[in-house]
Amino acid sequence: MSFKLSFLLLMNVFIVIFFFAVRKSLAAEEDYFTICSVSRNCGRLNIKFPFFILEQDSACGYPGFNISCRNNTQPILSFPDGDYVIHDIFYQNQSFRVSKDIAFARDAVCSHSISNISFPEDRFYLPSDQRQIFLLFNCDLTLLTRELSQSKVNCSAEANTTLALFNNDPMQYFASEMCNNTVVAPVATSYEGEGSIEDILNRGFVLNWIASNCSTCEASGGKCGFDYSTYHFKCFCPDRPHAWYCPPGNDSTGFVIKVATASSVAGAVVLILLVVCLIKRFSFKDGTEGDKKIEAFLKGHEFQTPKRYRYSDIKTMTNSFRDKLGKGGFGDVYRGKLPDGRQVAVKILNKSKGNGEEFMNEVASVSRTSHVNVVSLLGFCFEGRRRALIYEFMKNGSLNKFIFQEKEQRQLKWETLYQIAVGIARGLEYLHRGCNMRILHFDIKPHNILLDDEFRPKISDFGLARLCPEKESAISMTGARGTAGYIAPEVYSRNFGRVSHKSDVYSYGMMILEMVGGRQNINVEVDHTSEIYFPYWIYSRIELDEDLGLQGVMDEDDRERVRKMIIVSLWCIQTDPSNRPPMSRVVEMMEGNIDSLCIPPKPFSSSPPRSPPANPEVQPVS
Repeated sequence: MSFKLSFLLLMNVFIVIFFFAVRKSLAAEEDYFTICSVSRNCGRLNIKFPFFILEQDSACGYPGFNISCRNNTQPILSFPDGDYVIHDIFYQNQSFRVSKDIAFARDAVCSHSISNISFPEDRFYLPSDQRQIFLLFNCDLTLLTRELSQSKVNCSAEANTTLALFNNDPMQYFASEMCNNTVVAPVATSYEGEGSIEDILNRGFVLNWIASNCSTCEASGGKCGFDYSTYHFKCFCPDRPHAWYCPPGNDSTGFVIKVATASSVAGAVVLILLVVCLIKRFSFKDGTEGDKKIEAFLKGHEFQTPKRYRYSDIKTMTNSFRDKLGKGGFGDVYRGKLPDGRQVAVKILNKSKGNGEEFMNEVASVSRTSHVNVVSLLGFCFEGRRRALIYEFMKNGSLNKFIFQEKEQRQLKWETLYQIAVGIARGLEYLHRGCNMRILHFDIKPHNILLDDEFRPKISDFGLARLCPEKESAISMTGARGTAGYIAPEVYSRNFGRVSHKSDVYSYGMMILEMVGGRQNINVEVDHTSEIYFPYWIYSRIELDEDLGLQGVMDEDDRERVRKMIIVSLWCIQTDPSNRPPMSRVVEMMEGNIDSLCIPPKPFSSSPPRSPPANPEVQPVS
């Protein structure tokens, strides 16, 4: 009897403590809404999420976006290489203009006291169209050409000659050979060529930020913030924080109601604790090793991964999988709609992929990206064997349906195909160079290029992707991965070289040849009477400057676009990986003058056998 009395007394004490803890927590949550509602300014700029001023509560901003307001007039953001002054913030497109917290003068430009910028690439990235200025120091005067002389900076000491060129200058690569050192500085595109070199540097450059979009939360009456206990975005509302937005009818009365009912909630705490204990004890008892591996992965990457949905949410947003968009290498894709009305594409991963490699590849790779030519991952679902990935919806589907047709049925103009090829190149350049971890895709093909309503391309399907440190190029791989017809020779056999980002370059080149010829590379027939391998055939025509007989070529501009696409793709499919250009060079070749392109060496020694592999889809080997 005394034991029961002691137990009841202990439970009552616990319930009282829990009640006050809930009440205190709710009051604190209401305080965040009030604190983050206060308007903050530094000089003429309004400072709001994801930025926050140091004196403000950090929960009102995003980690790493803390600003110090110097003399109440200058917003200062600190990067690893020093302080930067924020000149403008463009909240509508998540970008801002900054410059180093120093005044660039002619002496600094001439004396090589300028260094490359360094910023946290897990939070910020340079826009793809951002211009860059190349400052080349200690250049050899005897090798200066007339064109390069116009780029010379007037320094007092001729022996310390400095050149300044923009990244669209064709003389940039020649100049780098005659100078001892190079510093690359991004500059705001609109200011290129306006004023002196010092003026251009002092005006700064534009950075985009990687953080949750605040517009949905603010539109619902909430204030954007960050929950450091869960390390996730929070929308602070009058009643309490919500994941993304405040529900309709949300006001301060909700707080009173929750406090009034807190005692009822506390009464069920014992049951909840028992349930939690049971879940912890049995949650993985029947799960596979692959499931445990994925859960550990998601836990370790919680800050980087997008929103996690329940399987019931997936069924709701897809209307019980009513509208099937297509079938990919790892599962079926359905049309869906998020609660805020946005259309999405939902990929339901095949149950047969037991170890979950493709799921983790997609989440790990795409979550690190933010680029106009890379598809955006908006969410995911993982409930044991039920796995789904939620992507932005692309109205025009995949590229393959626009190029694998009879010639007279070609739907896209050559100008559009050319712009698609350039966009894919920019996306691959970003994956290889624009992320803090280099992302190798390993499955570049028309099926994995999606087109939006304006036919802008986006790279998708990262199920075979691999991550490697930015400064590392070659990787070790125990088996071939990719799709036959697009796989680089070194992926099949290491006798051709080491597997690296150049393997994606090869796949890109083969895909561009398909866009030109309108034929799949696993089919080696050129026409009804010829069995010549298409890249071999087209190389011989380009080498002899013969007409290609392609449909839809309307004028000289079209002929130039086609020839440029062919020459660049032939460079990309060189058998030796070291002879292939990096994607940054591919972009420059595609956007540059056709007269500056030379025909590459023959990229193959002989035509491949006529019969394609029995299984064209080569899956990864663990």
